Amino acid sequence: MATKIRLQRHGRKNYAFYQIVVAGSRAPRDGKFIERIGSYNPNTNPATIDLNFERALYWLQVGAQPTDTTRNILSREGVYMKKHLLEGVKKGAFDEATAEAKFQAWLKDKQASVQSIKEKENAAAQAAEKARLEAEKEANKAKAEQVAKKKAEEAAAQAEAAAEGMEEAPAAAEETTESAE
Repeated sequence: MATKIRLQRHGRKNYAFYQIVVAGSRAPRDGKFIERIGSYNPNTNPATIDLNFERALYWLQVGAQPTDTTRNILSREGVYMKKHLLEGVKKGAFDEATAEAKFQAWLKDKQASVQSIKEKENAAAQAAEKARLEAEKEANKAKAEQVAKKKAEEAAAQAEAAAEGMEEAPAAAEETTESAE
């Protein structure tokens, strides 16, 4: 029986996550499987991959064929690189220690590139947050100026009204004193 390494869908509508399984090629997508070797959650940023590296490598070595998506996942996790290096050891191109050193160097480089991408995303997010905060400060400053201008106009209008009221009040007071005499 031909075996496939493929994704088995789980989760709810519009929020799928997947189990990485080894199954017979004729088995239904979400049906019976031989072994579960990991999980894949594309909903997080970056996508979360939990993989049993040794079992995935074993199944590739015994001839299991991955689907396109699982091939990309296995390649990203380094399973294909390790398989390639182990085949080189079998052919006598280099020894096992050299293969392990090459794999560790590749893994270190891969982790460094992923870390730099995460740092760039964090820096971009912080810059966007800072720009948003500056824009909000400018908007608040403009509003404060408008409110201050409006209050100054109201105060001037009240002062005018009070001044007019004061001019009328002494005149009225003179009239009352004249009529009282």
